[in-house]
Amino acid sequence: MRKLILPILLILTILCFLAAFITIPSEAARIYGPPAPWLTMFQRAQYSARLLWYDGLLTRPLNSEAGERNFQIESGQSVDSIASSLYDAGMIRDAESFRAYLIYSGLDTSIQAGEYKLSAAMSAIDIAREIQDASSTEVTFTVLAGWRMEEIAASLPTSGLAITPDEFLTAATTPRDDFDFLTSADSAEGFFFPDTYILSRNISVNELMDELLRNFSLRLTSELTHGFEEQGLTVYQAVTLASIVEREAVQDEEKPLIASVYLNRLNIGMKLEADPTVQYALGYDFGSGTWWKNPLSLNDLQFDSPFNTYIYAGLPPAPISNPDLDSLQAVAFPAETPYYFFRAKCDGSGYHFFAETFEEHVANGCE
Repeated sequence: MRKLILPILLILTILCFLAAFITIPSEAARIYGPPAPWLTMFQRAQYSARLLWYDGLLTRPLNSEAGERNFQIESGQSVDSIASSLYDAGMIRDAESFRAYLIYSGLDTSIQAGEYKLSAAMSAIDIAREIQDASSTEVTFTVLAGWRMEEIAASLPTSGLAITPDEFLTAATTPRDDFDFLTSADSAEGFFFPDTYILSRNISVNELMDELLRNFSLRLTSELTHGFEEQGLTVYQAVTLASIVEREAVQDEEKPLIASVYLNRLNIGMKLEADPTVQYALGYDFGSGTWWKNPLSLNDLQFDSPFNTYIYAGLPPAPISNPDLDSLQAVAFPAETPYYFFRAKCDGSGYHFFAETFEEHVANGCE
């Protein structure tokens, strides 16, 4: 009988061990999800047992009323270091249990460096999952010189900002009187200053409007305003002319020359005959997939719109694009020239021939 007791005890021990080996990982998987597939059977059992031992350290937030705080993970930072930093920052209850969960779940292999918005109101498991996505809390947003507001709107879906094109266009065409230069304006077209902006990913559409317009306001110095006045222009009229210069000029150095041509024409009541104003009036061209149809046909030049400066004298009723500082300065401080005409050179350089008379202008044409 005694000879049978020892084998029976050994068998029972093995059975208990096997039962634990099966039930512990199963229970851990039920609570914490499946283990990483690359863990060995013994590692699964080991980390499953540790997670069950830690119990509420991982599933209960440290402070359910805590707010969000920035937390930085450096490139190459170890799992041990991240766990310790989170504990020291008062984000998690225990560093070792957090480390064990990362290894058990396999999330330790996909942590991304970056800045995160974390809170002690999150459980350690939620934090572990959050630090897998290093999406920055800030977004770099660029407005290119010469874009019309529809082009700015079209860039939003891929910008990282949570603002739709329709939201932007609605805000852009909502009259506002908090900036003097927009008094009585139907839209803010022309005043979305071209620049690269660092913005909060969660910025609202109204906050974005304020950021773009405030940037323009900062560039509108007394010197620039005085220059506009010397040309007999209000700020709104000057921006309208600068928006045409922006679309006409390929080489920035020619902007004061192009501005001089249009100012000379305005001073004698001559039509501007600016192609970009027709392009703006025509709107989106589905054939070329652009807002700026090129080349224009003779029929296009007869398109009836108050923006068409081939038909109507003077400036168009509003800006046609968003000009940069060079274009604004070109209108405020134009070159002094006798020119009334210009046309593109035939070498594809982006430079222009300038002429005083129509006969000279015709002679400058490409053969």
